[in-house]
This record gives sequence, C-alpha cells and structure tokens, in this order.
Amino acid sequence: MKILGRIAGWIFIIAMPALLISASIGGAFNSQWLYEYGFQKYGVSQTTGLAPAELSKAAKALISYFNSGYEYISVTVTKDGKPFELFTREESIHFKDVKGLVWLDYTVLLISFLYALGYALACVFCHRPAHRRRLAKGVMGGSTLTLGLMLALGIGFAVGFEQLFLQFHFLAFTNQFWSAPGYMLKLFPGGFWFDATVFCVSAAIGLAVVPGLAAFFYLRLSKER
Repeated sequence: MKILGRIAGWIFIIAMPALLISASIGGAFNSQWLYEYGFQKYGVSQTTGLAPAELSKAAKALISYFNSGYEYISVTVTKDGKPFELFTREESIHFKDVKGLVWLDYTVLLISFLYALGYALACVFCHRPAHRRRLAKGVMGGSTLTLGLMLALGIGFAVGFEQLFLQFHFLAFTNQFWSAPGYMLKLFPGGFWFDATVFCVSAAIGLAVVPGLAAFFYLRLSKER
C-alpha cells in the first residue's frame, strides 16, 4: 500500500503541471480580452481595413467555434459596407487542425483535474494528518515542477521564439496551411503569438504560486504544532 501511495503521489506531482499549463492554454484560447488586446496593439484594424466591431465579432466567432461541434469555421464580416467570408478554405482547414489541439488540451485538462481532485479528496478526508501533509508536499512539488518548466520555456522563447514557434508548427500540423495568405495572418501576426505565450506562461506561474505558497505555509504551521 505504501508503494501504491507513493506512486499515486508522484502521479499527482506530474498531473499538476499538466493541469495548470492546460488551464492557462485553454484560458488563452477563450479570452476575448487577449484577442482584442492583440488586435489593438498590432493595428489589425488598419492592416485589414476591418472596423474594431468586426474584429470583435471575428474573435467571438473563433471562441465559439473552438467550443462547438462544427468541423469548419465560417465567419462573415463587413468591410466597406459589403459582407464577405473572412477565412479561405485553406485557413478553415488550419483552424480545424487548431481546434483539434484545443480539444486535446481540454482532454488533458479534464483528466489531470479529475485525478488531482480525486487524490486531494482522498488525502483531505483521510483521518491521518500524515496524508494531508503528503498532499501539501505534493502540491509544493507540482508547483515547483510547473515553475521549473515555465522557466525553461521562458528562457527558450527569449532566446529563439520564432524558431521554436516554427518548429512547433512543423511538428503539430501535417500541412502548411498555417502560412496560407489571407486574413488569418493579418489578424494574428507573430507578435500576437509571442504575447499569447507570455500570457500562458504568466497564467501558469500564477496558478502554481498560489497553491504552492498555501502548501508551504500549511507545512510550516502543522510542523510547529
């Protein structure tokens, strides 16, 4: 039983980064604020000729699409008083591929959340204080591991974000529709993805620091008693 408990504890420590990182990625894809922040920062209204209201409509449509059962995205916007389909066929195929990754992220989020919740409840409702301290140590371990991964990722992106971002696309997608000419690249220039990555890394760090500090102080207080 002790061996099984230790294995469960190690899995919990590994599950925490998966939970926190997938939560930050999911939050980014569903953040209307992040989309509109990028549109404003990179002057997307000027480069596309689309009014801010139309860009906001496109952002909402993308968020809705990523959470829908539709296979392909269809967004109609108005420019110079004329409605038109915003994305080309190639761009729609790419968004389908992106949606697959988003749902993979959701799956990782759900599985890691359920495991972490089950492990935490088992430790909390156990009458032995040692199990609660084990949980706190696991939380600290998971938080520390998350911070370490984010530090390594941050250093890597600071050194060569564009190259790493390019390699990610070669590994994650079976086609190069991500570079297809159209409004997609105008809506989301390279700088936007750097900012989105900073958003995800910062969110993951914040999500790791809070429970990590809570676990640290719990261990100190329980030790002093």
